[in-house]
Amino acid sequence: MRALASTPARTFVVLLACAISALAQNPVLLDGRPVLMISNDRLTLGVRTEGGAMVRMLLKDDPAGVDALHAELGHFVCVDGFGPVSPEERTAGLSGHGEAHRVKWEVVSSERRPSAARGIGTTTVSFSATLPIVQEIFRRTIRIVDGENVVYVESELESLLAFDRPINWGEHATIGAPFLELGNTVVEMSATQAMTRSHQSQSEMPPHRLASFRAFAWPMAPGLKGELIDVRPTPTRVPIGDHTTSLMDPGRRLVFVTAFNASKHLLLGYIFRRQEYPWTQLWEFYPSDGRIARGLEFATQPFDLPRREVIQTSSMFDTATYRWLPAKSRIGSAFLIFYTRTPDGFRKVDDVVLDSGRLTVEDRTSGIKVVLAASRPL
Repeated sequence: MRALASTPARTFVVLLACAISALAQNPVLLDGRPVLMISNDRLTLGVRTEGGAMVRMLLKDDPAGVDALHAELGHFVCVDGFGPVSPEERTAGLSGHGEAHRVKWEVVSSERRPSAARGIGTTTVSFSATLPIVQEIFRRTIRIVDGENVVYVESELESLLAFDRPINWGEHATIGAPFLELGNTVVEMSATQAMTRSHQSQSEMPPHRLASFRAFAWPMAPGLKGELIDVRPTPTRVPIGDHTTSLMDPGRRLVFVTAFNASKHLLLGYIFRRQEYPWTQLWEFYPSDGRIARGLEFATQPFDLPRREVIQTSSMFDTATYRWLPAKSRIGSAFLIFYTRTPDGFRKVDDVVLDSGRLTVEDRTSGIKVVLAASRPL
């Protein structure tokens, strides 16, 4: 009787796994480009098969369907390289922000596995991308667990060359409208020291409101006239274009960056290992035509600059500006993304903690804590 009773259950699991695999092999078209949709009962994540950018993050129960990510840029990985290329690199065929976001990503495997808890399962999709110019292989695994508002991302970079070398690796997460809203979307993070970007290394349009290449204590940055400007909230006036970098708190193993839209009661956040990504850039692009964007870019380096300049800088605030990739070896990283509604009365993010299967977002002013299930540790 037991064998007969278990057969339908096993068949269901096999069929479901096959369905997930078929979905991975046959992406849907979004803006004319193929996108693989990965989802559970809470979230839907869209991943482009060309370049691996995460371009959709939706809550299943949101009737407005507010995408937390920028519609075009989304969240793409910059490896190996984060910033413009030199003339020699351009001649050799290398483009800005590395190769990984431009090459085809192969779906290596896709499956759904049930856990011991009835009705709870994990959907896992693994990708691989060959980077022929820098002679590396980039691999990424994305997991979503049933009942959780969390996406788990693990990555690996392998060198095919027989010598050690410094590498540049950035996670270019970008938010846009309607989630990004002038005067309503506020960014918080566990940062300490910070620096404004040199005006000479960025576009003059939209115009700057921050001073050029000045150190400051997060989040109060120096303005052009010497005033202090809180860079957490999205400004109410446009056009504005600014860029800062912040050193993530060295006293924490896990650090965070969040974006909270108070009017829509929506909260997007990242948690990552400080050892792997010591820097977070805030790229702010608010032109007058409404095509607003804000980058929450955590990386191995403080600014997205040419490789030679990043390596020659060596360190800022006594912290390295690159990471080593040993000969014929692999290095890895991991982070998670969460997206959730916030209750009435929740005003701001003071802290984010991942511990014992729970992700807790604390607002100390209101005393409200948003607690999410997060079964996988970092």
